Amino acid sequence: MNIPTRLTLCVALVATLECAPATAKTIQQQLLSLDPQTRIEQRCNGRAAGLIGREHSAFKPDEVVAYAFAEPALKGNALQASGAAIRSRGHWYHLSYACRVTSDGLGIETFSYKLGAEVPRAIWAEHYLVP
Repeated sequence: MNIPTRLTLCVALVATLECAPATAKTIQQQLLSLDPQTRIEQRCNGRAAGLIGREHSAFKPDEVVAYAFAEPALKGNALQASGAAIRSRGHWYHLSYACRVTSDGLGIETFSYKLGAEVPRAIWAEHYLVP
């Protein structure tokens, strides 16, 4: 999947994290139409944005890029995104997360993360980070 498509899917998923049950069913159907790796990445990115938004009151995440500084490593149903980034209030921050999903790629079994420093604006473009 190309980068613009991955970014668009990520924005759409993160924007609908808090949704009505009918919308959640539609999101599940859309996720199931993705290849397994993209589905797992999008599901884990959504968990990262939702959890960070709830646990850090100053953050209002609206996008996560799992591959910003390093390619995510997928082993079975486990994704390690050590070079991810998350956008909040127009600023990007380094992010590392480990995520394990259910066999269908829709449910999250385990998730842990580490939020890092702000990413300097001068390097956003080279890491697929949009304003």
